[in-house]
Amino acid sequence: MMSRSYTNLLDLASGNFPLMGQRKRLPRVMTVPGVISELDDDQANSVTSDVPSSIVQDRVIIVANQLPVKAKRRPDNKGWSFSWDEDSLLLQLKDGLPDDMEVLYVGSLRVDVDSNEQDDVSQVLLDRFKCVPAFLPQDILSKFYHGFCKQQLWPLFHYMLPFSANHGGRFDRSLWEAYVSANKIFSQRVIEVLNPEDDYVWIHDYHLMVLPTFLRRRRMLGLEYQSKRGYIGLEYYGRTVGIKIMPVGVHMGQIESVLRFADKEWRVGELKQQFEGKTVLLGVDDMDIFKGVNLKLLAMEQMLTQHPKWQGRAVLVQIANPARGVGEISSEKAAFYTIAECVVVTAVRDGMNLIPYEYIVSRQGVSGSESGSESSGPKKSMLVVSEFIGCSPSLSGAIRVNPWNVEATAEAMNEAISMADAEKQLRHEKHYRYVSTHDVAYWSKSFFQDMERSCKDHFRRWCWGIGLSFGFRVVALDPNFRKLSIDSIVSAYSRAKNRAILLDYDGTVMPQTSINKTPSEDVILILNTLCSDPRNTVLGIAAEHGYFLRWSVNEEWEICGQSNDFGWIQMAEPVMKLYTEATDGSYIETKESALVWHHQDADPGFGSSQAKEMLDHLESVLANEPVAVKSGQFIVEVKPQQLYKESLKYT
Repeated sequence: MMSRSYTNLLDLASGNFPLMGQRKRLPRVMTVPGVISELDDDQANSVTSDVPSSIVQDRVIIVANQLPVKAKRRPDNKGWSFSWDEDSLLLQLKDGLPDDMEVLYVGSLRVDVDSNEQDDVSQVLLDRFKCVPAFLPQDILSKFYHGFCKQQLWPLFHYMLPFSANHGGRFDRSLWEAYVSANKIFSQRVIEVLNPEDDYVWIHDYHLMVLPTFLRRRRMLGLEYQSKRGYIGLEYYGRTVGIKIMPVGVHMGQIESVLRFADKEWRVGELKQQFEGKTVLLGVDDMDIFKGVNLKLLAMEQMLTQHPKWQGRAVLVQIANPARGVGEISSEKAAFYTIAECVVVTAVRDGMNLIPYEYIVSRQGVSGSESGSESSGPKKSMLVVSEFIGCSPSLSGAIRVNPWNVEATAEAMNEAISMADAEKQLRHEKHYRYVSTHDVAYWSKSFFQDMERSCKDHFRRWCWGIGLSFGFRVVALDPNFRKLSIDSIVSAYSRAKNRAILLDYDGTVMPQTSINKTPSEDVILILNTLCSDPRNTVLGIAAEHGYFLRWSVNEEWEICGQSNDFGWIQMAEPVMKLYTEATDGSYIETKESALVWHHQDADPGFGSSQAKEMLDHLESVLANEPVAVKSGQFIVEVKPQQLYKESLKYT
C-alpha cells in the first residue's frame, strides 16, 4: 500500500488524509496519489458549467502581458471601440492551432480603463474577441512593466547589469513586489475562466514568470474547484522537460498583403529614383541600447575608409522603429526592404529579431505585383547579421559578424554588396525556402504538438506537492513508485531464504560528504551482524573497483588487476596538482591503483568547469596509457582499464 505524502502540508495540518481506496478522478496536478482507472467520478463537474457537457472541446488559454487588440476612445467620449491588432504574434499564432480548437486570450490593455467601465469592457472583449482583460492599477503597472520588467529583467536577460540609477545602485524591492502583484492579478483572471477539464494554458514571455507558480499552487491546494482530468502545462519534477530553440517566424500573408499596397508601389518608384546609381544598405532597429546602431555607423565609416570605391556609391539608410512599434510592417518600411541590396543587423544582444525574415520575403515579392527586388528575373538578397541575435542560426546564407569587431563588420558589409549576383541569388533562395516554410503558423503548430506530447503520460503519474511559496514544486512519479519503508524491508529480510546484499562505500556505508572515511563503530557492528547471520553467505570485500579482493577474514588481500605498471601516475598527478592549486576546496585522493580528484567542497560552478577541463586534459595526456579517465559525482578519477564495480562476477 502506498504511503501518504507527508509533503502535502495543507492535508498534514488539517488532518485530512485521503483514503487510498476512495479517490476521485485524477486531476491535472495532484497531491493525492491515484491511478486513472480508479479515479472515475462522473458526478464531478467543471466549475465553469452547471450542466455536465457530453461534448469535450479542447481549448487553449493564451496568456501574455498585452492582449492582441487595439482600444480607442469613441469620438463622443462614451465608451470604447476595439479592433484586432493584426501585427500581434498572439493573433498570428492561431494559424498553427487546430481548426476546432477554441482560443481564449488573457492579458492587459494598452490603455487605462476607468474602474467604472471595466465590467462593461470585460464583457465586450469576452463576447466579441474571446479576450479576458487584466486591469492593473497604475502604480502597479508602472513599477511592474517600466520598473521591474524593463529596468531589471530586460537588462539581465541581455547580459547587462540592471538599471538602478534612481536608487543609488541598490535594488528597489517595491519593483519586485509590484511584479508579483501583477502576476497575481493575471492568475486570478486565468482562474476565473479556466476549465480544469480540458484547457491548456500557454504563458508567454518574461513578464509573467511568476504566473505558473500561482496557478500551480492554486491548483494543488484545491481551493476553488475539483478536477476530473486534464493538464495545465506547467513545470514538473520527475519528467523530461523539453527545451526547443526555434525562431518564431513571420506571418507570410500579412507581409504579402503589405507588399500589394498601392502606396508602397509608388514609394518604391520614388526611392529607386532617389537612390539611382547607388547601392543601398538598410538598418531597421528598435530604439533600445542593445541594437548596436552606433557600431553599425562605425562599421559603415570603416568600410568607406578601407574601400574608397564605395564613397558616393554606397548608402546606409537607418530606420528607427517607434516605441511599441515592434512587429508593424508599414508600406514605407516594405518599400525600403524592396530596394535594399543588403540588410545589416548589428545588435549586441537580441532575442527573436524578425527584420531579416521580413526583408527576405519583401525581396521575393508576390506574384502579380511589381513588388519584388526586380519585377522579373532572379530574386536576390544579402544579410549581414550579428551572431548574438536569435534568428542568426537559422540564416545559414547570411554573413555572421561580432558587432563589437567594427573592422570585421565593415569587411562583411563590403563582401555582401560586392558578391556576385549568382551567389546572392543562391543565398536568397535558401533563405526564402526556410522562411516561407517556417512561419509563425509552423512555430505555433510545433509548439502545441510538443505540449500535447508532454501531457499524454500525466494520467499515469503520481503527483505530490512539495515546498512553500515560490519554492513550491510538483513531483511526478511513476505509478509503480513506492516509498521505501523500513518495516517492509525488515519483514522481507526476515522471510527471505536467499539474500543478495551489495553495499557500496561512499554514500552507503559512509556519508558522501564525510571527511573522515573510516567507518564508525555502529557501521562495523551492523556489518558484523549481517556477516554472523548463518543465512547470509559472505562472498568477500572488493576495494578500488575490484582491484583488491578479500574473500574472508582469514585470507589475505588479492590483486586482481591485469597490470602492475603504474607509470601513468607520474603523468596524471602533476596535472591534478595544477587544478588543485587553482581550485579552492579540491583535493587529490591517492589510492594504490587510482588517483581521484574531489571537488565537492569547491564552488559548484567553478568546480564543475574545472572538472570538465581536467577530464579533457587528462584524456589527452594519457591517451596511450592503459587507463580510463572517468568523471563522477564531484570527482574525476584515473584508474586501470577494465576495473569497474559492475564487472565483478561471483560463481
